Amino acid sequence: MAKRLSKEQLETDPLLTSYYLTTSFLKRNKTAVIAASLVFLLVVGGGIFYFFYSQAQEAEAQELLVHAEQSFQRGDFETALWGDDERLRVGLIDIINNFGRTSAGNIARYYAAVAEAELGNYDEALRYIERFDPPRGILGVGPISFHAVVLSNVGEYSKAADVFEKAAEWDINEATTPQNLFNAAQAAMEADEIARASRLVSRILDEYEDSQVADSARRLEGMLFVRQAS
Repeated sequence: MAKRLSKEQLETDPLLTSYYLTTSFLKRNKTAVIAASLVFLLVVGGGIFYFFYSQAQEAEAQELLVHAEQSFQRGDFETALWGDDERLRVGLIDIINNFGRTSAGNIARYYAAVAEAELGNYDEALRYIERFDPPRGILGVGPISFHAVVLSNVGEYSKAADVFEKAAEWDINEATTPQNLFNAAQAAMEADEIARASRLVSRILDEYEDSQVADSARRLEGMLFVRQAS
């Protein structure tokens, strides 16, 4: 004959107590529990949906970008930007507008900035490059330097010096860092920020005296000395 638990045992058994408390809570808060469960499912389901949606968006954007890249590499910058209606190929502008949050959309901004600059449209180039997210490491140095070049072309020399310095610090090495410091010094001189330009030149000669721009930095140092003396 099966042994039955006493009332005292039933009241003190931790598993049964936990079960009782749980069922009591569910009975008292049935509506709230159901609502919370639905919210949880919506959040999880929404996350899964967004993941697959993002993946699909990225794949489509990458596929469209291939044709725009081909036009860009041929130097056909108008077609690269606006696409080819006859071949039903979209351009960089459409990719940016429709897939701007994807990695391909980000790359399209850089291509568009360069294409606009090549066409002499520096204000448009600046608009795109300012929204470009540069990659970490050495790959990001070129786009940041290009940003500074565009700023120089629209006469924003002080800002250009800032961005050239950013490029110099983005990936510190013996090649791109002194070159961008030199470019920053030239931009600072154009902005009539002579003390800043002198500081940048001094850094090149102190830290990168064997670099390819060292001789140019020395000549610039002389020009800055004359400017300060006058």
